[in-house]
Amino acid sequence: MKQAVTVTGMVLKVAPIGEYDRRVVILTKEIGKISAFAKGARKPNSSLIGVTSPFSFGQFTLYEGRSSYNVQNVSITNYFGELREDIEKAYYGMYFMELADYYTREHNDELLSLKLLYQTLRALGQGNIDYSLIRAIYEMKMISINGEAPQVFHCVRCGRKEGLMRFSANSGGNVCEECASQITELQTMQAATLYALQYIVQSPIEKIYTFALMEDNLKELKEIVRRYMQVYVGKDFKSLEILKTLV
Repeated sequence: MKQAVTVTGMVLKVAPIGEYDRRVVILTKEIGKISAFAKGARKPNSSLIGVTSPFSFGQFTLYEGRSSYNVQNVSITNYFGELREDIEKAYYGMYFMELADYYTREHNDELLSLKLLYQTLRALGQGNIDYSLIRAIYEMKMISINGEAPQVFHCVRCGRKEGLMRFSANSGGNVCEECASQITELQTMQAATLYALQYIVQSPIEKIYTFALMEDNLKELKEIVRRYMQVYVGKDFKSLEILKTLV
């Protein structure tokens, strides 16, 4: 048996294995996304029964077997209990974790993705920001930190920095007035919406949930992100389909 390692991370998803075990996917600070087996975690008296569930964040002591990690001990620092007690928050959180699972890779450097997920779940749990704004911010920031950010600081066609009040998902960002006639698929936006987009793309993760938007600006932002997600992600998420029936 190899030496045990301790990592900091969050459980993204869980699946039953056999009669008593669980397979967990953990997004970690040190070694990226990993899969691990929690033996006996489904037994009523197991010390792993509550700590190997989605939203659990803390320190995981693992030892490496022949083909996967095995969970030896867990010390949880945040269960995000407020998400477990509210069905709408729970499904938003499940969607955020599903998107993180989609984007992250095993044994890759996923520190920024973990930080973003943690800060997003904190913002969701606090309930001070519109949930749909949290979703739009999270989606755009997750895309951005994975190298597919839209160009929102100058025109994607000519490089001009003025008059960027139109957005083209297919072209990959904002378009100036002069170039707008060359593109058929465009969405207009107000200045506050543009500033919000720029803020999301360039700001540190710790500061992205520090603003609010007027209803019309939020509507514009949500539509921009929705179209961009269609182009650059283009995947159906199970938790999102359920969430649509709740909101």
